[in-house]
Amino acid sequence: MNTAANITMLNNYFRLFDASRTDQRAMQDLLSLFTPDAEIVLNGTSHTGFEGFMKAFYNYNQDIKHMWDAWVPQPDGSYQTNWAVCGQAADGSVYAKTGVDIAHVNDAGRIVYLQNVQADENAFSKYNS
Repeated sequence: MNTAANITMLNNYFRLFDASRTDQRAMQDLLSLFTPDAEIVLNGTSHTGFEGFMKAFYNYNQDIKHMWDAWVPQPDGSYQTNWAVCGQAADGSVYAKTGVDIAHVNDAGRIVYLQNVQADENAFSKYNS
């Protein structure tokens, strides 16, 4: 798959992530962007598979909205973007966070690795248990 197609797919990742809370088709489409055994790294802790993360995420969050810069191809073949997010936690409190996502995409155009590096190093501590 070419760089432009990978960047389009990665942009769809954020759009589908935001829609997946209330739209089952968006959730299915989001999960289809990842290989089943994709490595997901949250603040240095590695997990296998994106579906488990999404289920945990929506246990802790009512709503979310991402904004992101252009995905930039890196010399190692990965893609990187800066992002900002605002959301509402399950308890009703609101938050805003910023960080960087680093993605590796396989030849079939699916995400095999996604690293989320937040400016707040403890932001994902509840998902690391």
